[in-house]
Amino acid sequence: MPSTPYYLIDEARLERNLKLLAKVRREAGVKILLAQKAFSAFDTYPLIAKYLDGTTASGLYEARLAHEEMPSKENHVFNPAFTEAEMTEIVQWCDHIVFNSVAQWRRFRDFPHLPSAGLRVNHGYSEIEHDIYNPCVVGSRLGVPRAFLKPEDLEGLEGLHFHTMCEQGADVLARTLPHFEAQFGEFFPQLKWVNFGGGHHITKPGYDVKLLIKTLKDFRARYPHLEVYLEPGEAIALNAGYLVTIVREVFDYGRPIAILDASAECHMPDVIAMPYRPPLKGSGLPGEKRFTYRLGGPTCLAGDVIGDYSFARPLTPGQELVFGDMAIYSMVKNNTFNGIPLPSIALKRKSGQVETLKTFSYADFKSRLGRV
Repeated sequence: MPSTPYYLIDEARLERNLKLLAKVRREAGVKILLAQKAFSAFDTYPLIAKYLDGTTASGLYEARLAHEEMPSKENHVFNPAFTEAEMTEIVQWCDHIVFNSVAQWRRFRDFPHLPSAGLRVNHGYSEIEHDIYNPCVVGSRLGVPRAFLKPEDLEGLEGLHFHTMCEQGADVLARTLPHFEAQFGEFFPQLKWVNFGGGHHITKPGYDVKLLIKTLKDFRARYPHLEVYLEPGEAIALNAGYLVTIVREVFDYGRPIAILDASAECHMPDVIAMPYRPPLKGSGLPGEKRFTYRLGGPTCLAGDVIGDYSFARPLTPGQELVFGDMAIYSMVKNNTFNGIPLPSIALKRKSGQVETLKTFSYADFKSRLGRV
């Protein structure tokens, strides 16, 4: 095992998710893509490629990564605003590109070797509670509202894309599609594909997979000429990874506190951004078990707090703690604030064997900040 902290990807759990997604793909007759913004551990791409149709990227380097590591599959890309320099590279790597505005489409519609092009639209309907994750708020920078779209704006485009869900169920998609159809359905006859974006929590326990399949099949029956894409990120690696850490120190100045060698700010940033309370093996809610601690990271940020957890026995320095659901939005978002080292990345094979995929050193920290 690598030294702590380290991320541990569970291959068996990952494949379990992929098999469920493959079932949806097969029974609904749709295509499913890995949204790399949530999970980009490319050592697992050969496994993912066995079950899914390809990837989608939100930026230049993700698009290149998919081209290099999953070359036999589809490679889609979306960004709020592409540059000409980016476009020169993207047309070599991607087979689908989604533009965010009519202005971007007009700018690049005659670009040499442009792949199948689509436009992101905003139908104005969302059930997301927090505005930071809601692309349908008034004045959103993501997608073209129907009122700002003229029929001639879509000439030459082959697809429409929307992404208005976040960690939500099939019932939300079922309520969302009528808004998409009502506003943009007039354009469907001239299109080849539609993309329902991400945010589909398909592999979460209790998700209504039957409703999802029915919703997708019904849509395809209404528009049989359209290829339908979903691009979940979180659902691919949900509950398929861990962050292993140890307790560095324990003290009590009016509240029992344990300092870990893993940081919310550096290694699990969604804890602060969402906010989000990751599951912790063997722990309970505050007060549920006899000993409750506030778990914090080793940085100088006062708010570098993972959360309050209770335990059957007191925590001691050197004790190992294992946080769950740490494959998604962790490795792709972590950072080296305060010069805190990045966690290693390991893969637990279905056989039980653990392989260390990547370790990081001082050179990785220094090389990001200047000449080396």
